[in-house]
Amino acid sequence: MPSSGHRLRDVEHHPLLNNEEDFDGPSSESELPDRVWFIRDGCGLVCAFITWFLVLYADFVVTFVMLLPSKSFWYALINGVAFNFLAVLALTSHLRTMLTDPGAVPKGNATKEYMESLQLKPGEVIYKCPKCCSIKPERAHHCSICKRCIRKMDHHCPWVNNCVGENNQKFFVLFTMYISIISAHALILAGFQFFTCVKDQWTECSDFSPPAAVILLIFLCLEALLFLTFTAVMFGTQIHSICNDETEIERLKNEKPTWERRVRWEGMRTVFGGQPSLLWINPFAGLRLRHLHSRTRKGGAEFSV
Repeated sequence: MPSSGHRLRDVEHHPLLNNEEDFDGPSSESELPDRVWFIRDGCGLVCAFITWFLVLYADFVVTFVMLLPSKSFWYALINGVAFNFLAVLALTSHLRTMLTDPGAVPKGNATKEYMESLQLKPGEVIYKCPKCCSIKPERAHHCSICKRCIRKMDHHCPWVNNCVGENNQKFFVLFTMYISIISAHALILAGFQFFTCVKDQWTECSDFSPPAAVILLIFLCLEALLFLTFTAVMFGTQIHSICNDETEIERLKNEKPTWERRVRWEGMRTVFGGQPSLLWINPFAGLRLRHLHSRTRKGGAEFSV
């Protein structure tokens, strides 16, 4: 692998180490090509739980406080189906972001035998991550929470309890998109609900008492505003990064690209797969049902199948 100056800033250049007794060999990774990735991080699990709780809370308020008591059947039906459908897409995107390997480099593959098998040419330089003892590909960065080097690591997001990297960026983008959409939808419905209930003096406006309904709606509006602002900004940032073939880490470090950039639609096709189609916005695309079981590994942080 040719030497690249921008990588010298975030990884130590080590000579090939002969001491391998503390490292797992690369064969342990290849034995399990299909695995469900799961990070056992307390903060991330709490944030993921909060995310699901807030989405389900919004769904509860929209469905049971605003739509079911509505006098208009078609208004309730259309908005209820649309909101719940988008909520399912958002939560599915969240799950796939959280449970997809973001592009982890095999841990401990920097063994003497593996180095020799690469048949490096004179002058070629490879880099070994001193933290996870793996050969560090170009544009890979080490995540201290996942305890792995991640290919094209954009950032570690506690709200999805995972890194956003080469393999799961699509699902993270879909998650931010669907959350921003349902947040805007909830705000519109809440505004219409307030207007209707004030006009009718809260009589027959909801199955809940007026004080309870007002508190639930106010909390929903605050939640929706916060989520809309955060996810819309994140969605725009992610699309900009994809179109410029630049990760958030590379942008913050102002790293000059040593790779051939895929710009605009080429970058979008790389992340979302193929030509533009409905599969781009489908978080179920490529999903395979697998049995989840725990696998104990030295320093491991994931469950495997």
